[in-house]
Amino acid sequence: MAMRQTPLTCSGHTRPVVDLAFSGITPYGYFLISACKGEQGRNPGPRRLGLDGKPMLRQGDTGDWIGTFLGHKGAVWGATLNKDATKAATAAADFTAKVWDAVSGDELMTLAHKHIVKTVDFTQDSNYLLTGGQDKLLRIYDLNKPEAEPKEISGHTSGIKKALWCSEDKQILSADDKTVRLWDHATMTEVKSLNFNMSVSSMEYIPEGEILVITYGRSIAFHSAVSLDPIKSFEAPATINSASLHPEKEFLVAGGEDFKLYKYDYNSGEELESYKGHFGPIHCVRFSPDGELYASGSEDGTLRLWQTVVGKTYGLWKCVLPEEDSGELAKPKIGFPETTEEELGKCYGIDFCKKSLGGFKIEL
Repeated sequence: MAMRQTPLTCSGHTRPVVDLAFSGITPYGYFLISACKGEQGRNPGPRRLGLDGKPMLRQGDTGDWIGTFLGHKGAVWGATLNKDATKAATAAADFTAKVWDAVSGDELMTLAHKHIVKTVDFTQDSNYLLTGGQDKLLRIYDLNKPEAEPKEISGHTSGIKKALWCSEDKQILSADDKTVRLWDHATMTEVKSLNFNMSVSSMEYIPEGEILVITYGRSIAFHSAVSLDPIKSFEAPATINSASLHPEKEFLVAGGEDFKLYKYDYNSGEELESYKGHFGPIHCVRFSPDGELYASGSEDGTLRLWQTVVGKTYGLWKCVLPEEDSGELAKPKIGFPETTEEELGKCYGIDFCKKSLGGFKIEL
């Protein structure tokens, strides 16, 4: 019986969502952070004037809002969480990267840059932060020595879009407009580079198997993160802005300019499903750490959560099968657990759900 995909829509941002990241799995579940930019164009309209600049933290499996990080004075281009979701980092157009306490929401430090910052990434032990942006430099900050000058790596010839630690933090991957580079952390030197004939739109690193996922044009390419050697590539029906590989390497999801999300079998390359749920181009997509869902962020200002296997009871999804003789399609129902009115208030912005993280910076 065919099952119908029913995504969860996470509202709250007022501008296009351009980056998102999941934490690892913690004793409290896993978490999701999102970032959004300012409205582009000459006549954005009264509702969308200005900049959002407010990264948001959510419970990963349900999309429930936990809190908003307040402090940036411009569009936020990048956001990430450390593995245990105790720290967050953001990259912004106000020429700063910020590190936050993800439990209290407090700003821990502001790292000044000379131009727009586009990307941030923690080492596995959360002691160092990697940044990159429009000034073409990679910077490594020792978070235990906030007054110390960062180490800098030069070599990119255009603004850096993404920078990631890899190989147990021994190496760094970074992408500018048409080049992906691999760096040795110890020597701060370039190991190898890949050149593309069109702009690189996204990059994802998969530690298990050391796989690098790169999107450019309609192509979704997989390379070894250790050597940058090619593994395989797929062609999508539309320009792709972001792609993500399932943790078990079973599936691949991708989204882009035609507002659709595509799901492929990673081994065969067969297109399994496609869904149109957003009302604008998709800028970012990522699988959850357990692989049960994937999140997408769009020009329409929303995040959406999608089931990897439609019909499973998971999070807020509860599979309800219709009567056999009804002739209807089976449809997973979004069900809310039986909760008292007081508890609902705590989970939806009056306070914060005590089963997740502590509340902070409440916006009503």
